[in-house]
Amino acid sequence: MAPVHSSSPAAEPQEAPRTLDRRQGPYGEVVLRQRGGAPDGPGTVAAPAVFEIIANGCFLMDTSDGRSERLLIDAALAELPAGSEQPAVLIGGLGVGFSLARAAAGPRWGRIAVVEREEAVIDWHRTGPLSVVSADALADPRTEILHTDLVSFIREGAGQDAFDALCLDIDNGPDWTVTEDNNSLYSPAGLAACRDRLTPGGVLAVWSAQPSPDFEQALRNAGFNGVRTEEIPVVRGVPDVVHLARKGA
Repeated sequence: MAPVHSSSPAAEPQEAPRTLDRRQGPYGEVVLRQRGGAPDGPGTVAAPAVFEIIANGCFLMDTSDGRSERLLIDAALAELPAGSEQPAVLIGGLGVGFSLARAAAGPRWGRIAVVEREEAVIDWHRTGPLSVVSADALADPRTEILHTDLVSFIREGAGQDAFDALCLDIDNGPDWTVTEDNNSLYSPAGLAACRDRLTPGGVLAVWSAQPSPDFEQALRNAGFNGVRTEEIPVVRGVPDVVHLARKGA
C-alpha cells in the first residue's frame, strides 16, 4: 500500500468513517468517506467534517490539512520568472481540491486547467460534499476541468498547448503510484513529455509523500535545471515534499 497523502494517523479523527459514495470506474473503485460533521448523540458537539478519498482500497488524501497541496502551487509560482504575467498552470489531479482552490485564490495566475480522470471525483466537487473546498474556484472564469487521463494528456499534447507550470499530484509520489500505468509519467519519456509541455523557463512541480533522490536525478537527466525539493513536516514520519525543476529558457 502506498504511504498516506496529506494526513498522518495521529491527526485523523478516530470514529468510524461513513461512506458517502462508491463508484466503479475504468481504473477501479473510488470511494468518498466522511469523518465527523455529525454529533454522536444528544448534547454532543459535532466534530468538523473530514472527507477522504479511497482508490482501490488505498487511502489517498483527505481534507484534514492541505499544506503540502497548497505548497505545490505556491512553490511553482515562486519559481517562475518575476516578470511572468498571468502564467498558465496545469494541475494534475483534482483530489480534494486544495491545489485548485489555492491557485484560484491567487490573482497572479491566468489559465487554471485541472486534469482529473475520475468522473466521480469531478462530481463530488461540482455537486457533492467537496464543493465546500472548491466551489469558488470552480466558479472562477480562469478554471477549466478536463476529464481525461493526465499521462495521456501530457504525452498527446507535447509541443502543442504549453503551460508555464505543471503541478502534478496524481500519486503518493514517483515511487508509489496509484495505478501501474502512472509509472510512465516519471520515466525518461514521461519527463521529456512534461518538459515539452512547458514554456521556456516553465516549472514542473511534483508532490510526493517522501523525498526521492532518485527522482531528483531523473529530473536532471531529463534536462531540467534548478532541481530541488521543498519539505513540509508532518506529525510523524518522513515529510511530504514538492519536487521542483525548471525548463531551460
